[in-house]
Amino acid sequence: MLLITQEEKTRAAFDSSSQPVSSKNQDLEELQSKIKLTLLEGDILDEQCLKGACQGTSVVIHTASVIDVRNAVPRETIMNVNVKGTQLLLEACVQASVPVFIHTSTIEVAGPNSYREIIQDGREEEHHESAWSSPYPYSKKLAEKAVLGANGWALKNGGTLYTCALRPMYIYGEGSPFLSAYMHGALNNNGILTNHCKFSRVNPVYVGNVAWAHILALRALRDPKKVPNIQGQFYYISDDTPHQSYDDLNYTLSKEWGFCLDSRMSLPISLQYWLAFLLEIVSFLLSPIYKYNPCFNRHLVTLSNSVFTFSYKKAQRDLGYEPLYTWEEAKQKTKEWIGSLVKQHKETLKTKIH
Repeated sequence: MLLITQEEKTRAAFDSSSQPVSSKNQDLEELQSKIKLTLLEGDILDEQCLKGACQGTSVVIHTASVIDVRNAVPRETIMNVNVKGTQLLLEACVQASVPVFIHTSTIEVAGPNSYREIIQDGREEEHHESAWSSPYPYSKKLAEKAVLGANGWALKNGGTLYTCALRPMYIYGEGSPFLSAYMHGALNNNGILTNHCKFSRVNPVYVGNVAWAHILALRALRDPKKVPNIQGQFYYISDDTPHQSYDDLNYTLSKEWGFCLDSRMSLPISLQYWLAFLLEIVSFLLSPIYKYNPCFNRHLVTLSNSVFTFSYKKAQRDLGYEPLYTWEEAKQKTKEWIGSLVKQHKETLKTKIH
């Protein structure tokens, strides 16, 4: 929403989600009063659909991907959407002579690779890279490389394609599917927040600031003076949200609605890690006859319990990025949204009772 309304010249949005158009009508009506907006629905693996969506477009901001940290989605599906889909979209941009391509990457292409490794205020020039073969980080790493490698491609009209990639930290805020699922789980557990990430130290980023960074990247790649320094580059996107554990963030955002952290002791990280390894072995041994998907794996244990923070100084220098929303503003907006989830939950319970 912010990404569209902040850039007044935005004309078209391509949506490949499974959510039907009818469920977006309220958002569409609000946007239509501000800008000219066309919503297209389609499959990112449909070449003709992509070509049609790119026609008459001056910028593509590519955010579509399958996010999966529990290995619940088939690997082939993730690789097709995240890698092949990105390659097809790049080719569609060439055919339609779209000069600017911005890719929403992820912090997971940088790691973390071990919960014992400590990375604080990491920077782009340090070249951190994920070593995981898990489909999500691996596919996003390949997709980002494809995007940055496409920088400088010749367009059909004789122009040049300019690309860059943004690597947001863990994104929180209104509409977050992870935060929503977490809160609904807690609501079904008497308001108790599961306590599996207390050893982490990360710098989450508010969704509005991530959207703002995309707009600034768009403007920079259109600026002849800035484009030489930005094309083919990637940028870490964080903001001034305090460095903290995922558990502390969830509690801070929800405590005023009566949520509380689980007081039970959690297993040491090393034990969680090796238990995850054992479950992965069981899953592999059962795979010929039964699909067993463990509730956690080594990648998730590492991701949830690492000290892994990054600086946005390069984005500040090259893109002119400064967070649009302060921590206090982001916190308040997210709290209000969580409050709406609590209200919906209570209304659902009342309906069931009656």
